[in-house]
Amino acid sequence: MKVLITGASGFIGGAFLRRFAADPRVSLYGTGRRTLQDLPPGASYQALPLDQLQTLDFDPDVVIHAAGRTSPWGSAAQYYRDNIETTRQVIAFCHARQLPRLIFISTAAVYYRFAHQYHLAEHEVVGHAFTSEYGRSKYLAEQLVNDYAGEKTIFRPCAVFGAGDALLLPPLLEAARKKRLVNLRSEHPAQAEIMHVTTLCDYLMLAAMSSHLKPCYNISAAHPLATQALLQTVLNHLDLPVPTRTLSVATALRIAGVLEWLWRRLPPGSEPPITRFGVGVFGYSATLDVSLMLEDFGAPRVPFSVSLNRFLQDYKARQR
Repeated sequence: MKVLITGASGFIGGAFLRRFAADPRVSLYGTGRRTLQDLPPGASYQALPLDQLQTLDFDPDVVIHAAGRTSPWGSAAQYYRDNIETTRQVIAFCHARQLPRLIFISTAAVYYRFAHQYHLAEHEVVGHAFTSEYGRSKYLAEQLVNDYAGEKTIFRPCAVFGAGDALLLPPLLEAARKKRLVNLRSEHPAQAEIMHVTTLCDYLMLAAMSSHLKPCYNISAAHPLATQALLQTVLNHLDLPVPTRTLSVATALRIAGVLEWLWRRLPPGSEPPITRFGVGVFGYSATLDVSLMLEDFGAPRVPFSVSLNRFLQDYKARQR
């Protein structure tokens, strides 16, 4: 099976390329914005903008579209360019290449509201209100995928961590080192969904190899847990200070809103220290119903607690 993955110079696409480059079941080709210096044996890669994808000398059976803007901060125009227009370009490539199976990596952030949400299922109504331009742009890209004439599915993964992550744990740990973290207080303790990048990669390969796919899947480690307990576990393991100050979620949202207003009036290139999206992620619950994932692909190959402990051990060893 010939598999093309976009965004292969990024976090998720790069992890997939490294994980399955030597897999005898597939011929793997990656594209990305940057040149790769450490291409894994068995993989092919080309630094290629997606608007030039038509020039690629590779006819895939499966296209995994992992490229896009994942940062919680940016303008509507940037998200349109990086998430919606790039998806349009990938779909145009697929139409010109005999309609390969298309697997689009969206995000569970399409569901998010500034409220506690539990057991979110794929049939939930999505749209109109979003907590970020990121979630809005991914949802609009999903609509393009839904109109694709070939076989397709949409993955909505929860937050992802692992080697190469620059958006989830590194900023959090840096804030902890500088003693800038606070505990967020709401009417109910927040619950989080988080998974290691190899778990997501395993599910992507299962979807690529599956004989039949449903239109959409929530993807997670199937292990929701209390956000504050998770944070304390991570900080304790890495010998980082646990936050002692507490703010209500409502107050933190107001502060983040003011900071966002200020930062949008500054020259581009920097991000505010906190965003409303980030406050929502850590201050409110957003758990997923992953029944369809478990039914079609099974439970994660590596349990969440094992993958978290391995990551923390490796991370701590690298800091020495």
